[in-house]
Amino acid sequence: MIGIDDVKVIVYDKNKSRNPLVRKFLSLTGREYMPYSDDSNLNGIIKELIKKGFRSKEVIILKEFFGRVFQKCPGSKEVICCNYLLLNICFDCFYNCTYCFLNSYLNTFGIIQFTNFKEQLGEFRNFIEKEEGVLKRIGTGEFTDSLMMDEITGFAEYLINITSEFKHVMIEFKTKSSNVEHLLNVQKKGNAVLAWSLNTEKNIMLYEEGTASLHERIDSAVKAADAGYFVAFHFDPVIVSENFIEEYFNIIDTLFSRVNNEKIVWISLGCFRYSPGFKEILNDRFPEEKLTAGELFPDIDGKYRYLKDVRIDIYRQLKEKIDSYRSKAFIYLCMESPQVWKEVFNIDLKKSDHLELLMSDHLYENFISVKPEFIY
Repeated sequence: MIGIDDVKVIVYDKNKSRNPLVRKFLSLTGREYMPYSDDSNLNGIIKELIKKGFRSKEVIILKEFFGRVFQKCPGSKEVICCNYLLLNICFDCFYNCTYCFLNSYLNTFGIIQFTNFKEQLGEFRNFIEKEEGVLKRIGTGEFTDSLMMDEITGFAEYLINITSEFKHVMIEFKTKSSNVEHLLNVQKKGNAVLAWSLNTEKNIMLYEEGTASLHERIDSAVKAADAGYFVAFHFDPVIVSENFIEEYFNIIDTLFSRVNNEKIVWISLGCFRYSPGFKEILNDRFPEEKLTAGELFPDIDGKYRYLKDVRIDIYRQLKEKIDSYRSKAFIYLCMESPQVWKEVFNIDLKKSDHLELLMSDHLYENFISVKPEFIY
């Protein structure tokens, strides 16, 4: 698994060298440090690193971020979204997943670690202090991996401490790493959720370069649940291949034989999909990839997907397998149409707010000890 020890160059703003996070990175040994004075100077350094042959994922650029730190998941038109909320802590990650949507956005060099994240949390603090009622799920893993170098940034423990007093907030840290040891002894865990994206060993080998193995991820989930954390799992993307259903069934069997079922709060399912133009990008970056060679067709949101009937059959089988373990976990589909929801769950979801309410009620009823007094 790739980690902080594989970083070769750290680029930092020399005017912010006293920043606590910058100082943490500068305390690391065995790598090259390159200060910059302004954006023009930074651009020159990046050109120099590219010329020297450094890979983008070998370089961390420490930089202030002045965009929106707290936002709602953008979702896709015409499909049901769970109204997930996002905290932006970093851009890009160590891992080189073929199917990652970030491949469409990677027009920058290096992993951009935001150094002023804690100072930018005003909107987030106001939201969790004032917002009550429907349970809010918030995560940091949309544009990066939540835990890939969290032992350095300390963002997870910091956010767990902030949210631990709020019963209407579940903060999720989604990862493809096994990097949890530094979090196991956090005292006030609140409703924090450590979550793993799971796939078959074959798909991890083919499409998730640099990540932890399947067994390493499940081992970490066992540790997290035993330490008192809620845990969650994301089968997304499910990739169609020979004997794939049996392989995903084996993962589910392993999961429920090892992880404390009482701690599994949600499991998401989503089939491989991609936006127009993505195939051409992958063909350029991964010439031998076979993901987009399958039978995928434009769907209602414009994304290319497996045929609807194929997806429905996949979701039904995976849901039935999970249900066979009498799990209390909330099972949901990621970015699917109301029609697919109807066929798989036999429920009518007209809009994303309906899913959010269903999930909120389920989590309060099964996992959260104190439900706020309110009426929808």
